[in-house]
Parts: sequence; structure tokens; C-alpha cells
Amino acid sequence: MAEKNAKADKNAKTKLEGLGEDIVGEIGKGQNPSFVATTRTRSNIVYDKKEGYLRLGKSEEERSFLNVAQSKKFMQTMAIAAKCHKFLKEGLHTSIRGLFYQLKFSLGEDVDESLFEEQSESNPLIEDLEVSLGVKREDLNLNANRKGVLAGSMKVRDTFGGERVEIDCSKMGRAGWPIPSDVDNEIEFVDVKAKYVLVVEKDALWQRLNEDQFWKQENIILITPGGQASRGTRRIIRKLADKGLPVYVFTDSDAWGWYIYWTIKTGSINLAYIGSSVATPEARFIGVTMSDLDKYPFLNKLTIAASDVDIKRAQEMLNYEWIKGHKEWVVELERMVKSKKKLEQDALQGPRLTFVGEYIKDKVKNKDVLP
Repeated sequence: MAEKNAKADKNAKTKLEGLGEDIVGEIGKGQNPSFVATTRTRSNIVYDKKEGYLRLGKSEEERSFLNVAQSKKFMQTMAIAAKCHKFLKEGLHTSIRGLFYQLKFSLGEDVDESLFEEQSESNPLIEDLEVSLGVKREDLNLNANRKGVLAGSMKVRDTFGGERVEIDCSKMGRAGWPIPSDVDNEIEFVDVKAKYVLVVEKDALWQRLNEDQFWKQENIILITPGGQASRGTRRIIRKLADKGLPVYVFTDSDAWGWYIYWTIKTGSINLAYIGSSVATPEARFIGVTMSDLDKYPFLNKLTIAASDVDIKRAQEMLNYEWIKGHKEWVVELERMVKSKKKLEQDALQGPRLTFVGEYIKDKVKNKDVLP
């Protein structure tokens, strides 16, 4: 794995150097220096029905220096590429915020203008580089926000600061193992002994299940993204699915919960350029669902009035190509719109605190899930 990670770093570094050599070569020939990137507009984002995730289409755009409308962005992109190359040579990492401050400087003593005024200028150009070079920002030594926690019978080998350590995710106590932003480079998942992966929307419910050692009883990997899943959490879910583990997602039955699920399953518009790396089309929705009101009568007293946002979101989702093809989801969303009610996963603690685990076991056993 260490060799594989070294190759990944070398690959990103080589691609950056190749970009620089191409630019220098074009200048040497008296040509207009340029590079091509796939267009990241909504109109160029498609749902790949065969693969089951959102990805970029085939539309491309050329960025050139000798173009008044593009020259500044071209220069800024090259500055980002140069900094990332420096980070790779030094073996150092930073956040996209750190990169912004590395580049926020005056262009010269006699030029009263900074290379970047706001981070909103640099962020999309990092994505341009990812698309153009076919790498992830983590491969460029740029970290995203760390978010998410895991517990289960799995060991992780992590090389950090020149030291290689083995982490036993079954011995992390009440806190669990914090999922890093980069789960690809210099990190390896080994000795994974689990029947399936359970992704729980809320940290509070994760703690409830962790206290019961539900992951140990059922021999599963228990993950919480703590709300919307970060890049690192989506990657770890994808990697565990690649090991053949079924993935079940457990969220509220509302606009936010649905968004969390479908982002894990099909990816998102913002990350369509790395769709295959962060989407898990095999994932299944375990609940909570509106149909649970029929199976568990006590829940009828624990519903909440759906907000206008929830109802509007449900109506929008009924038109999504990747959702309306599933009859089960059409029934689910239509029921929510008609009843104007929603259901939180926390409501399953109504009868007794340990009922949450019983609910999950029952759903998995009977394969009572939504696609």
C-alpha cells in the first residue's frame, strides 16, 4: 500500500509537471498557451443510468492565456498548479483555505492587485485542475474538511509523519475513529470483518447504537457522517462497498435525510467530476420511511408537520430521472406530500431506547429497504 500511495503522489506530480512542460513548450513555439478541461456546468452533468451515478458529460472548454476574458483565470490556475507541485515535493499538506492564503499576495511592488481576493476565486480553479489532470484534490496534498466517525471490526494502517500505525476501530470507545479527509493516500483498510455497513445520519443515534455495541452484536461497520457526508466519508463508504459489503443508509424521512441518502448513492452535482469515486449506487435506504407508520403504529403519534421545504423537495424529487424510475420511492414521496407529515429517526426511541437496534435488525432481516 505504501508503494501504491507513492505511485499516486508521483502520478499527480508527473501530471502537474506535464502540464507545465506543455505550457512552456507552447510558449517556446510562439503559440497561445492553453489547457482543456471538461465543462462543470449543470447542463453538462448527466445521470449515468447504467452505472447509477451523476457524472460530467463530454462538453469541454479551452482556457488560454491570450484571451482577455480568460487570462487572469489561466494565470491563477497555473499558480495553484505550481503551489500543489511544491506541496508534493515537500511532502506537506494543507487545506484549500491554506492554499488560498499561500497565494493571496501582491503581484509586485508596483502592482496594487492581489492574485486572489476571495477564496471563492480559487476553489473552482482547484476543481478545474482536478478535472483537467484526472486527479482528486487529495492527490495534490489538499485536504477537505474532516467529518464523520466509524466503529466496527476493522483495522486501519495509517502512515503519517513518517510513522506507520495500526488502528483497531473496534477499540475506539465511545468516540469512535474520526474519519480523515483523505482515505486514499498512505492509508489502508485491512482485516475488515463485517456483514454490512450501516450509515446513520445523526451522531446522537450513532452514539445510541455505539453504547449498545450494536456494531459488535451484528458484526457491522457503523458510520455517521454527522449530517451531510464529507468527501472522506463518501470515499470510505465506496471503498467498503468495493470490498463486497452491502451498504444501508438510515436517515430521517424529510428533505435533508433524502438529500444525504441520494448524495451517498448517486453522488452530487458539485462532485460530479469525481462521481465514480464518491457514489455508491449499491446503497439501500433502510429508513425511516412513511410506510413505517403502518408497520409500527406508535410512530403515528410521533410524526412532525412537514415544512414547505420538505414538501417542495419531495415534489422536485418525483421528477428526478434516478428516482421516478423506482415505484417504491414514488409511493413514499407522494405519501409525504399528501399527508404533509415527516418522521425523524429519533422517534424510534419512543417505546424504549434500545428499539432503534431492533428496528434495524428487523429491516435487514426482511430486506425491507428502498432502492
